[in-house]
Amino acid sequence: MTLETVSENRSHGGTQGVYTHQSAETGTEMTFSVFVPEHVPGTKMPVLWYLSGLTCTHANVTEKGEFRAACAEHGIIFVAPDTSPRGDDVPDDEAYDFGKGAGFYVDATEAPWADNFRMRSYIETELPEVVAKHFPVDMARQGITGHSMGGHGALTISLRNPGRFVSTSAFSPIVSPLSCPWGEKALTGYIGADRDKWREYDACALIEDGARLTDLLVDQGKADTFLQEQLKTNLLDQACRNADMRAAIRMQEGYDHSYYFISTFMAEHIAWHAERMKR
Repeated sequence: MTLETVSENRSHGGTQGVYTHQSAETGTEMTFSVFVPEHVPGTKMPVLWYLSGLTCTHANVTEKGEFRAACAEHGIIFVAPDTSPRGDDVPDDEAYDFGKGAGFYVDATEAPWADNFRMRSYIETELPEVVAKHFPVDMARQGITGHSMGGHGALTISLRNPGRFVSTSAFSPIVSPLSCPWGEKALTGYIGADRDKWREYDACALIEDGARLTDLLVDQGKADTFLQEQLKTNLLDQACRNADMRAAIRMQEGYDHSYYFISTFMAEHIAWHAERMKR
């Protein structure tokens, strides 16, 4: 669990850092960012995990997410991992939506991906252990959010781990990989052709199969060009209604899939998480 510091910068009274460590799960060096608000030494603070989308790294939200002022106000640590393993020896694909930058937060079982593409175990198990060892986090007060592919990751990880996260939200999530081209390509490649094995990586299927969240916040831009073919927010809305699961799924007029959209609603999401973390 040795941690190497890439950079640390003072921001909003706290520290924005970027760090690397050698991952046992992926077999590679992994990079992640952490914002730690100013605090009294010895204080443990709640933590919000943010999972990024296709083609992204930790840097996208760290540089464009506009989360630090809200996290400083509410005393929340913000952790942003990478989206996949990296390195010259890691298999890749020429397409943007598969391979490096497109780990889909699954544990791959198919060659040549199975050795390195273990993002589910990395996010669910290994990285939390690293963060808990090196940062003043209160692991009893965790929230999770994410964007697009990372929204898919946030929803499925929270649904599979009942009680771990006190709050779950998402921006423009892929709600059903079983039902969209991005998901079908990724899960076929990483998991294989047996669609029954995909259900644990599909938020709508998990809800249909009995998984529940106590509360959920989703923001989706109505001008998002991926909405109809890839994201299909209506499927999540229907799954939540069928399960009588409380969810605020908000369709935002005029907003697209970009960080202009995410940054607009980021502070509101953080405040929403903070309210639940205080309960």
